[in-house]
Amino acid sequence: MEVKKQQMIFLAHGALAAFGAYFCMYAFRKPFSAVPFEGLGLWGMDYKILLIIAQVLGYAISKFAGIRYVSEMEARHRPWYLVGMILLAELSLVLFALIPAPYNFLLMIFNGLTLGMVWGIVFSYLEGRKFTEILGVALCGSFIVSSGVVKSIGLWTMDQWSISAFWMPAVTGAIFILPMVVFAWMLERLPAPSPEDEALKSPRVPMTKEDRMRVMTRFIFPLLLLVFFYTLLTAFRDFRDNFARELWDSVGFEGDIMVFSYSEMIVAVVVLLILGGVVVIRDNLKALNTYFALLLMGVLTVGGSTMLFQAGILSPFSWMVASGFGLYICYVPFNCLFFDRFIGVFHLKANAGFLIYIADAFGYLGSVMVLVYKNFFMDDISWLNFFIYSSYMIALVGFILMIISRWAIQKKYKAITSEKLMIHEQQV
Repeated sequence: MEVKKQQMIFLAHGALAAFGAYFCMYAFRKPFSAVPFEGLGLWGMDYKILLIIAQVLGYAISKFAGIRYVSEMEARHRPWYLVGMILLAELSLVLFALIPAPYNFLLMIFNGLTLGMVWGIVFSYLEGRKFTEILGVALCGSFIVSSGVVKSIGLWTMDQWSISAFWMPAVTGAIFILPMVVFAWMLERLPAPSPEDEALKSPRVPMTKEDRMRVMTRFIFPLLLLVFFYTLLTAFRDFRDNFARELWDSVGFEGDIMVFSYSEMIVAVVVLLILGGVVVIRDNLKALNTYFALLLMGVLTVGGSTMLFQAGILSPFSWMVASGFGLYICYVPFNCLFFDRFIGVFHLKANAGFLIYIADAFGYLGSVMVLVYKNFFMDDISWLNFFIYSSYMIALVGFILMIISRWAIQKKYKAITSEKLMIHEQQV
């Protein structure tokens, strides 16, 4: 009974700390995207698109750097990096407000650079544990809910405090500085993984260059497929998130500032309940196969709900919630849970941060490319139609990629298992 009590305290502490820390990060990243910034532009590009591209470009560069720095980061440096990145992000938002538009877009590159490593630092406190699924689900819940909530808070500050659109991001961020410090302190108070954790999931250690090359060489084909799928997912998710205001307006929710929060909370609850249930699967291979099944269900939901919406069977609100569910039931596992189990299946000398940051780096690079393509080559297509076309592409391509990648991983697992069995027989 005492052990269960300690586990519940640990889970409550870890889940709250992870959820809170990453929730606060979004207050420094997303509020500006709730404002249309109409009438502004530069170099033939809409100003809001320019801001989003700048921030995502900085984020992508940070993710590429994180492939090395997050995978190598020692535990004693984590809290200083975490709080330091947040303070630098707030500084970038203050300078964004002070420098005249449209040239202040450069500050959004710096903002993305500072925030891109926060995810890896936070998840490094959680990975490789018996209860990583539960903690990871709490962490992932933050980015489903927080984006909508911080946008609502940002719009509220403009309405209630008469804050300008350019000062709103800095003011919204300032509100969350102290809570961010508190949650960072809570993360630092978490105990290190126990011997039982390490036996179940394999120890998580800082990686050398040779460790990274060994993993990539050994699993290059399935990882390429998974990263390509995640790139499409990230571009789709970023488009839906950054242009949520335009999408909701186009389906009849003009001026409703709370629809961001309501819709995403529904998605978060359903997704996290489903993914949290995977924690009961102790066998890493079975858990990995379960994630593949959920990924297939997700892409089919995105495509199927869009078809039903166009046929007039689903209401706009139901479609946005259903497509959001399909998106996040795919997107969330790649941000921590899938790779945590992948390492456990093959007992790799690795950490999840390395694999997550490979996927994230290309994911956000793909997001930049989609935004540039939409602005210059598909400007005559509405945000809504572009989102509909993207939904069908995610469904079709994602289904094919997941079938092939699961086959490749299963084949690799059988080959490695046979090799180990052969070595064991020779030793006997």
